Amino acid sequence: MPDWLTKQFKHAPELAAQVALSVAFGFLVAGIFRATMAKRERSVSLLTTLILLAVMTAILTLTIGENTARAFGLVGALSIVRFRTVVEDTRDTAFVIFSVVVGMAVGANQILLAGLACAAVAVVAALMHWVVPGGRTPTSCKLQLCIRIGLGRGTDQLIEVIQRYAGELKAIGAATAKQGAAMEVTYSLRLTGEPESMIPLFAELSKIDGVQGVELKENPKA
Repeated sequence: MPDWLTKQFKHAPELAAQVALSVAFGFLVAGIFRATMAKRERSVSLLTTLILLAVMTAILTLTIGENTARAFGLVGALSIVRFRTVVEDTRDTAFVIFSVVVGMAVGANQILLAGLACAAVAVVAALMHWVVPGGRTPTSCKLQLCIRIGLGRGTDQLIEVIQRYAGELKAIGAATAKQGAAMEVTYSLRLTGEPESMIPLFAELSKIDGVQGVELKENPKA
């Protein structure tokens, strides 16, 4: 084994402990956020990002050390990372930064740190995907469902059908249509299954007596 790699492994226990602590404190930060933001929608994606950023910041600090040149190099590297389109998932940004961190660690001959970073991020990502409630459906997005129904018809049956396919259902608007002969009710919802579940949802809603039209679109305020 090369001498430069042998020297790194002398500090392996200390480095591993520091990375493990960054994971633990990252979970602590995410837990505090989750507990104190009870009145707001808690995104699993954001919770994961908070933990990953704690790990990556620790790795960066260990990689840079007291080397000023590396610190300025990091600023230059991150300034290159710019998104020309809207990032839908905050984890996308976290993993781009993760790639920069690993590359910098390898370039600085901190091979052990790069390996520890990969292992820590893999563990965090797996835990958040499989353990945290809602983690298995991170791609779900808020939608608006607009239903046109004959005036005087009730909405109880509509809500019963929608709740079988969606969560976080909330009525956000209502208006008359066809010169007062019909009513358009708009709901904000989040699909609990795959996008294909919209097909049976549309089919069931269309069968309800009095329903004249159904429209589903992305919620612009989500």
